[in-house]
Amino acid sequence: MKFRWTLATPQPLLAELLATQLKISPLLAQCLLNRGLSEPDVIERFLAPRLKNLSDPFLLPNMNVAVERLLLAHERDEPLVIFGDYDVDGVTSTTLLLEFLRKLGWRVDAYLPHRMDEGYGLSRDGVENCLKKSPLKLLLAVDCGSTAVETISWLREKNVDVIVLDHHQVSNPAPAAVALVNPQLPTSNSNLPSPFTELCSVGLAFKLAHAILKRGRETGLPGAAEFDLKSLLDLVALGTIADLVPLIGENRILVTAGLERLNTTQRAGIVALKEVAQSPEKLGTHDVGFQLAPRLNASGRLETAEESLRLMLAENVDEALPLAQNLDARNRERQKIERGISEAASGKVRSKFDAEKDFVIVEGELLWHIGVVGIVASRVLQEFYRPTIVLGGDAEVWRGSGRSIVGFDLAAALRECDDLLIKHGGHAMAAGLTIAPDKVDLFRARLNEIARRTLKPEDLQPPLRMDAEVELKEISLDSLLELEQLKPMGQGNPALQFCARNLMQKKPALRMGATKQHVKLWVTDGVVTHEAVWWNAGALPDGKFDLAFAPSVNEFNGRTTVQLKVLDWRAA
Repeated sequence: MKFRWTLATPQPLLAELLATQLKISPLLAQCLLNRGLSEPDVIERFLAPRLKNLSDPFLLPNMNVAVERLLLAHERDEPLVIFGDYDVDGVTSTTLLLEFLRKLGWRVDAYLPHRMDEGYGLSRDGVENCLKKSPLKLLLAVDCGSTAVETISWLREKNVDVIVLDHHQVSNPAPAAVALVNPQLPTSNSNLPSPFTELCSVGLAFKLAHAILKRGRETGLPGAAEFDLKSLLDLVALGTIADLVPLIGENRILVTAGLERLNTTQRAGIVALKEVAQSPEKLGTHDVGFQLAPRLNASGRLETAEESLRLMLAENVDEALPLAQNLDARNRERQKIERGISEAASGKVRSKFDAEKDFVIVEGELLWHIGVVGIVASRVLQEFYRPTIVLGGDAEVWRGSGRSIVGFDLAAALRECDDLLIKHGGHAMAAGLTIAPDKVDLFRARLNEIARRTLKPEDLQPPLRMDAEVELKEISLDSLLELEQLKPMGQGNPALQFCARNLMQKKPALRMGATKQHVKLWVTDGVVTHEAVWWNAGALPDGKFDLAFAPSVNEFNGRTTVQLKVLDWRAA
């Protein structure tokens, strides 16, 4: 058995009660309970996300100060630069604020750092290059800046005010920005849970726009009364899904409305991106995350995200289509580079991996492309299920990206290695760092010490979470239609997975694919039979077996049927 099966605790009495109160099935009620939802009014809001339920943006830390400083810039006609980041969250945040502020009369430009030359975030090199292009009094750092203590101090000496709009962890001490709008900071009423902690930067950019409109309508800001915030929701959905933040709370509301907007958007850049990606007519979170986001990310991963920003700002499809086609080509180039480094990194680990001793994987090579090391770290983690850091760079400095597993806070572990690192930052599950090549072995040893203290042996076997044990008759077209109310699914609201026991194969399996690597099965409990597909199949079940699966609706040749995606199996 490859996975550690974990079945959510059944709560039949509470599920039946909720099912009766809300007129839903006990299966949907159990899935809601698994997601921490047990109050009928909370569940009703979850199942019907509405923009009117968004919280007041002024509840965000320092939002009032940020809005006042921006309105002062408008009043003085001061030039403003948005200093963004080169990933999809950074590009969509920058696009949203440029479009919004320009329409309301701000004199505003954008600067996106070059990944190779200037590195991540509000770096001194990036800011100096930004100031050479446009002398200014106000800089708005978006999706970066929460740890840029020295850079912001230097900007203050140059009489440049800095507003930081970011969702990453804040350094201690925090940078001395005019306003640090970050949901990681405590709110004025820290006894209440913040509704904003899951937002990424494009969500925060939307909240900033909302706050400016609220204040602007009170003060008579020209254009504020007419501006429709809903026009920005396609960007919010794109950036939020791409940044892999939990799709709960405010994000669930924003992404639900944003997906509707994405599917009807006339924004030329997104229309062109959907065309080159050959996206389905109706986009879901999976299509956004695996088709649109990688192409928009491609230029920033290899060099600079300027092309992605130009695409998002394009005024017509004739201008947008060549940009989207170029990003598509860049994405194929990125995939080729990534495959080569993934094979090399996995090969290095495979040749020496000791499951008993290696709790963390740290691998690097001179000239491994730093734009893809994060994706490579994810690939290596999938194979070995260990927190993984992959590094690349030149003879003097290596930069790396890490991905973690449940139970190991990567950002906290990097803080314990502060003396070995040039800089670092990130989240519990993903982080970045810069290190001298001669410190890598010490760093690997230190991280493994920390992991051995933190992780238990069972943490190192990948869990396979399941919502419920079901009978095959419970998985029907009608039940799947009802379960669709849980969408949009993603981080924090995971895709539905179930298990069924004591199944058999109804007829011989069918091999599919160029190398017959995929398998189609027909599984039965003796009463109901469902088609099942196993991508990159392992050894096939024999006799009676238990099956872990994700259900879906399959439409083929005009027929609509239930199809199960095989996740794992074990002998009954």
